[in-house]
Amino acid sequence: MKDLLEVTPAGMYCAQGDFYIDPWKSVPRAIITHAHADHARPGCDRYLCASPGKIVLRTRIGRAASIDTVRYGETLWINGVKIVLAPAGHILGSAQVGLEHQGMRWVVTGDYKIQTDPTCAAFEPLEADVLVTESTFGLPIYRWPDPEKIAAEINQWWRDNQAAGRSSVLLAYALGKAQRLAAMIDPTIGPIVAHGSVMKMVRAYRDSGVRLPPIDGVPPQARKVGGGRALVIAPPSVAGHRWLKLFGKTSLAMVSGWMLLPAAHHNRVFERGFVLSDHADFPGLLSAIEASRAKRVLVTHGTTESLAKLLRERGLDAMSLHTPFTGALPPDQSADLLEKLAGSDATQAE
Repeated sequence: MKDLLEVTPAGMYCAQGDFYIDPWKSVPRAIITHAHADHARPGCDRYLCASPGKIVLRTRIGRAASIDTVRYGETLWINGVKIVLAPAGHILGSAQVGLEHQGMRWVVTGDYKIQTDPTCAAFEPLEADVLVTESTFGLPIYRWPDPEKIAAEINQWWRDNQAAGRSSVLLAYALGKAQRLAAMIDPTIGPIVAHGSVMKMVRAYRDSGVRLPPIDGVPPQARKVGGGRALVIAPPSVAGHRWLKLFGKTSLAMVSGWMLLPAAHHNRVFERGFVLSDHADFPGLLSAIEASRAKRVLVTHGTTESLAKLLRERGLDAMSLHTPFTGALPPDQSADLLEKLAGSDATQAE
């Protein structure tokens, strides 16, 4: 029987249904797992996403986009292929895509996490014969601490900076991580201020029904903001930018799963790192794969071959799925990665 999905120059394609999943080029019909730039490309004729993610996706790819939605768990048929979307727990509206045709079940996870997140629906496993899984943090060294512990550390860091007359700047991706942080921290400590790119997504989250604490943007003509008491949430690209001068004395911290690596702290960008990721850690990946009950696993987005090898050793038919996102970042290059992140918001692999 022919595979339900194949990798083409435009992306993962289902010939039976004549649609793509997270294409990396413009195509006639695209099912989108979530709105991060490496999964949602502008220019497709029609999009399909989980209903909670419609506003975020439209904010990302443009108002003119034709976007259809389906509720989590609702069945949809496209050219004889049965489709069900299930929560992936990555960001608001993120979804796993379940496909079924002639008795064969495939699931494409997109990006996902197992940890709880107050801003999006929790991960729900889908059973499959073939699972296509991400592997961003697919090495045994990646094991995340409790998010509540990280929130407490951030709150204390914020208080300590206030006592020293410094504004606290959290460097985090504008979509997903920034809103999760805002929902985690204690807003009674002081004012929360956000960069314009973050505020754009804050509005999209609020318009989607997500409750967030009061967050202020930065007025265009502002000369000084926060009075040394604010917590500022901004994308990594602001590091070293004159925009930060609006907040007087500052302390910068990076929020990322890469902060687990000691090498990531030897950099010239920030003074503190907090370990928080919107991707599954190594135990999370293994638990999701096991919950799918898949006998065949295709691994993409990250440490593909390392994870595939381990799965083969455990008796699964596993292999790396070669896409533009195949391949891992060696741990000793993590500091270089973070300095590159400080100059670009193109990647969402955090």
